[in-house]
Amino acid sequence: MIPGEQPDLTALPPESSPVRRRLAAQYVRDARDRLTSTSGTRPAFDFELLRQYAQNRLSASLVILLLVATIGFLSSLWTGAIAAGAWTAAVLVIHAVIVTKCRQFLELPMAAVDAKSWRFRFILLDLFYGLAWMFILIHPVGADESSGTFMLFVMLLVVAVSSMLASSLPIAAFAATFPVTAAIALNFMLLGSLRNYILALMAVTAQGYFAMLAYRLYSTTLATIEARAEKDALIGELEQAKAISDEARQRAEAANISKSRFLAQMSHELRTPLNAILGFSEVMKSEVFGEHAVAAYKEYSSDIHASGVHLLGLINEILDLSRIEAGRYELNEESVSLTAIVEDCHHLLKLRATNRGINLHEVYEQDLPRLWADERAIRQICLNLLSNAIKFTPQGGDIWLKVGWTASGGQYMSCKDTGAGIPEEEIPIVLASFGQGSNSIKSAEQGAGLGLPIAKSLVDLHGGTFSLKSKLRIGTEVIVTFPPERVVAAMAPMADEAPLAPQAQPPGEPILSDEERRRLRRRPLFRAGT
Repeated sequence: MIPGEQPDLTALPPESSPVRRRLAAQYVRDARDRLTSTSGTRPAFDFELLRQYAQNRLSASLVILLLVATIGFLSSLWTGAIAAGAWTAAVLVIHAVIVTKCRQFLELPMAAVDAKSWRFRFILLDLFYGLAWMFILIHPVGADESSGTFMLFVMLLVVAVSSMLASSLPIAAFAATFPVTAAIALNFMLLGSLRNYILALMAVTAQGYFAMLAYRLYSTTLATIEARAEKDALIGELEQAKAISDEARQRAEAANISKSRFLAQMSHELRTPLNAILGFSEVMKSEVFGEHAVAAYKEYSSDIHASGVHLLGLINEILDLSRIEAGRYELNEESVSLTAIVEDCHHLLKLRATNRGINLHEVYEQDLPRLWADERAIRQICLNLLSNAIKFTPQGGDIWLKVGWTASGGQYMSCKDTGAGIPEEEIPIVLASFGQGSNSIKSAEQGAGLGLPIAKSLVDLHGGTFSLKSKLRIGTEVIVTFPPERVVAAMAPMADEAPLAPQAQPPGEPILSDEERRRLRRRPLFRAGT
């Protein structure tokens, strides 16, 4: 990497993140060293200031040539052609040397530049340049008093141009302008009239003004370079942080995939012994081969079976979650009735709610069209929401199940309870995998913290929205909405088809109408979540 230049960190391949980080760190150190230099000379900034000085000199070389030629021609009117020609040639030689040195400086890399020696060269060349202008203005041959105004004009022109060109190197600007100003002021003072004294004072004042202007330009240039260095340092830090973040994200994604694969593999491995545990405990509990000699064995068998069922449900949840996170969960979509699924879930859990003294209320809109969705996933969403509501609703509480239209033409399912509620800051926790709120931890019926995350993920696969609203000591409401595109009545109609010719039905097969055969031939219009 060339010192002082920003590396192209984006050109590196993603696999070389350590290399990217080392380059970014190196660039940050270089930029910070430039900003925190305590040497006073700031060598990195001096190089850029000298570089700008050289560029200004080269860009104005043609203007300097025209100025020298014009002044040389005009000065020949009172100094003679030979003297003016000699002066013009000398100034042009000095100007050519300055241009040559500036080009040599710009061709050198930063590492090969000795800023102190090059600064001295430029100051010395500007001093010779100023002395050359001084000789044309002190009139060694002599001139009349009418040339004073012209001399002052030339002095102002030379001082202004030199101050602008050498503003990034104030000492060089002073070396180029002071001899000219001193010569003009001394020349006017030696003439000894009030008018000439005033012109001398004007020359000195103009020198001070342009010196101050050059210093202002130098300060502005230095501030611009410092701001650019700070920007470069910030870019380097951002690149370094991005490289670290990308590497950490890749590791996190790899760890998440490994975790999901491990959970899926372990879930399958645990199901095999669980089948034997559930089967044999069911046989022992039912006393298929005779009564137990000790009555406690039957109770133990029931406990083993209940624990196995609970463990199997937990394994199924982990397996579903791992499939969803790994992107391998496939929806088996078909035309289903959201109201019918919610009613089935209500009947399944009604006995549990009744035993806990909880009142279940149903509010369904009539004549809702069917949805294009995965029935098993919709059923699991409803069961998870309803079982959570029953778990955290105290005795005598109420739960409302609602199904209806959304304002956009979709359908929604709502489960609202009068339980303890969830603190607002804990809502993201309970929606995360294995996350549990403080009320869940204090409750006697703790779960694995997978019900709500699985429900939310299944809703996302259907392209719907999952909204959880809760207030402490008031209750919780979960609203699941499905987009209008999943409502069967809102789907685009199939192209008109000609009536199907009646076909001979094989013996024992049901006789289907034309409409029924068309339905069997229809394919899903889309697959949400894929």
